Amino acid sequence: MALTESNEFKLGSKAPDFTLINTIDDKEYSLNQLKGEKGTVIMFICNHCPFVIHVNTELVKMANEFQEKGIKFIAISSNEIENYPQDAPKYMKEVAENLNYPFPYLFDETQQVAKAYDAACTPDFYVFDAGLNAVYHGQLDDSRPGNSAPLNGKDIRKALHNLLEHKDNLANQKPSMGCGIKWK
Repeated sequence: MALTESNEFKLGSKAPDFTLINTIDDKEYSLNQLKGEKGTVIMFICNHCPFVIHVNTELVKMANEFQEKGIKFIAISSNEIENYPQDAPKYMKEVAENLNYPFPYLFDETQQVAKAYDAACTPDFYVFDAGLNAVYHGQLDDSRPGNSAPLNGKDIRKALHNLLEHKDNLANQKPSMGCGIKWK
């Protein structure tokens, strides 16, 4: 696995709109249908990446905590599935059900959504305010598979608390790192 860093996403940028199929219920949803009242976290993830597998428990925990506060979470997989069949929608649904994802797990078959966000890796995290303006793009925390840093979501948690408390967000946003998105 090649370690890939997230690309820059200009803070203040509007979240690119999309409509995708949620693999959990096989229904189509737009960003406007899924966004949160106070903010939205968009995560590019996949089934097979060790970096995503490493953070899955924290993603579920964080989503359950912050969705009660008006922050919605949206997971998107944009990996091509011919060479990575474990990332196909039927397996996405299995992973979501097995891990009790409290958020939709959308499939970006054309990869147009990943391109619109300039997503580079899994996981790749974006936090938007109530108006869908970017306030954070970076890592979950310092934890990686095989290191001893605690898995606690501290960077995104701080960004979400700042958003809810109407404070300026982190000036130094460390890029996320993980497996590169598998492009067609």
